[in-house]
Amino acid sequence: MGEKLKDTTGKQSGDAATGKVPRDRPWIFRTYAGHSTAAKSNELYRKNLSKGQTGLSIAFDLPTQTGYDSDHELARGEVGKVGVPVSHIGDMRSLLDGIPLDQMNTSMTINATAAWLLSLYVAVADEQGAPRTSLTGTIQNDIIKEYLSRGTYVFPPEPSLRLIKDTIVFSYAQVPKWNPTNVCSYHLQEAGATPVQELAYALATAIAVLDTVKASGEVPADDFATVVGRVSFFVNAGLRFVTEISKMRAFTELWYEITEKRYGVKDEKFRRFRYGVQVNSLGLTEPQPENNVYRILIEMLAVTLSKNARARAVQLPAWNEALGLPRPWDQQWSLRMQQILAYETDLLEYGDIFDGSTEIARKVAELKDEARAELETIEKMGGAVDAIDYMKRRLVESNTERLRGIETGEQIVVGVNRWTETEPSPLSAGEGAIQVIDPAVEAQQVERLKAWRANRDGKAVKAALAELEAAAREGRNVMEPSIACAKAGVTTGEWGGLLRTIFGEYRAPTGVAQAGPQGERSGLEDVRSQVEMASEKLDRRLKFLVGKPGLDGHSNGAEQIAVRARDCGMEVVYEGIRLTPAQIVRAALDESVHVVGLSILSGSHVPLVKEVMDRMRAEGLDDIPVVVGGIIPPEDAKALKAMGVAAVYTPKDFQLNDIMADIVKLVMGVAKAA
Repeated sequence: MGEKLKDTTGKQSGDAATGKVPRDRPWIFRTYAGHSTAAKSNELYRKNLSKGQTGLSIAFDLPTQTGYDSDHELARGEVGKVGVPVSHIGDMRSLLDGIPLDQMNTSMTINATAAWLLSLYVAVADEQGAPRTSLTGTIQNDIIKEYLSRGTYVFPPEPSLRLIKDTIVFSYAQVPKWNPTNVCSYHLQEAGATPVQELAYALATAIAVLDTVKASGEVPADDFATVVGRVSFFVNAGLRFVTEISKMRAFTELWYEITEKRYGVKDEKFRRFRYGVQVNSLGLTEPQPENNVYRILIEMLAVTLSKNARARAVQLPAWNEALGLPRPWDQQWSLRMQQILAYETDLLEYGDIFDGSTEIARKVAELKDEARAELETIEKMGGAVDAIDYMKRRLVESNTERLRGIETGEQIVVGVNRWTETEPSPLSAGEGAIQVIDPAVEAQQVERLKAWRANRDGKAVKAALAELEAAAREGRNVMEPSIACAKAGVTTGEWGGLLRTIFGEYRAPTGVAQAGPQGERSGLEDVRSQVEMASEKLDRRLKFLVGKPGLDGHSNGAEQIAVRARDCGMEVVYEGIRLTPAQIVRAALDESVHVVGLSILSGSHVPLVKEVMDRMRAEGLDDIPVVVGGIIPPEDAKALKAMGVAAVYTPKDFQLNDIMADIVKLVMGVAKAA
């Protein structure tokens, strides 16, 4: 006990002999980043590391996340927008150039194609000469929450769980310091989950994964505890400060119970609830965005103040993410927030300051009881996979209730529904206020991809893919064949395409049809009357097509628009995510809709909307008004309206009833003109 401890600065921080409490090591500081190209992202990573970031957190673009190459039809407009495109090992080499992987803790936000991106990472580590046993980091690899909230799924549940199992078994044997699955409740909260739902649905997902691994028999029973010990979590923290602290303490206690009672784990180090966090982005506001700095700080405190439930890694959004892609300076500002808390305050010098608090204990007990009840409901349904429809419906309903509170003013959001008068912000004024991706990036990436295909060894690629296919069809672990594919030069689209032919594809439930109506509480009477009058004049029910073109899987906004339109009395056509512009226009024609609404949050709105508008004109549908919603900068909104878009809605437009009334007016304006 007398040994001296060191913090990450290398300074002696305490000595038991003196009676001074040793200073804890800080959590890992991360910034979720990646855009444009692998080379540009590598430059950004190296700058962030030089500023004191202590771990990487890689954001991949949507084609990479969904197993498409950059030149696929569905990748149009999406390349390099929400993350970095990684189409092959050459891109991964560029992304990690100059970063010694045996010394870096790397988090990769990747799910459906997690096995592939881990294979690329391991292949590059092999090239660097970094022992696989030295690699530390995390792949998210949580497909159930993708079905529920984020939408970058590809395969059906059973083969998806099989791929997760393969990565876990491989990592247990080959990359023992790696976290091969990172159960992610972050996106559940972004989809409107209550704290109880976040607890229950995440824990149910972890149980489904571990049960799958255990049932496979591929890990010896005596070693299963080590597998349990490598399960990590990725959570969210909102502004309800006391509730969020209590939620994290409830998470740690419930996981401690589950690992012992369900899996018989005795060693305490394998029962710890290990988690990273990105604090809430859902609550970031477009109006008065400078207020977001305070929101982010308060949310960070919820996952750092309680020592016994402290995050192992923290990444913070930037203050202006509701406006567009943050600049490096904006990310630096968030990094400095973490560093000031860790190094300038005395937080890390004390034990858990909430131990003994009766209020915290009461709230923790309440959350645990409610979460256990919800877990029991899911268990009776057969577990998380069988309960996907149920959980999705509950999330849509919770998000509807959250939005209703903001609309009515019951939930105060400063600068949005209260105290909206403001001085102009110098932080978000003028050109360059947000990062803009050069439109040429996509064409350049496609040309590099074509050159890569032309210059590789075609026979080696064919042989590697044949071995991967055999492993997938025979039920063998796909990881080593995938690593061989990476080294042979196979592309992301080829890996994903092959497994699509074997496993098939999946369309998750939207939760819209099953979600209960909000009734009179939402103040719908006036809008309902307008819809009824419009429907009478049209001689049929006003019909609204809600479409999500491209690969953007963030469907929460589209779902809420669809639910509100339904509750207003409109007939709604909503088929979920990941549709091509051609499919949306075909649906508009076949369904004879009166208005089309497009929801895009990936930054690809300009090219995707342009293609929709061009196709509608070609089909003679230019008399149908089109409205667009998303994170759309003012200059892009002008460009969309110049294309013929009738209205553009951004996060500041939170009154859904007003949007519904606008849509009725647009439809009736067209009807009168006709």
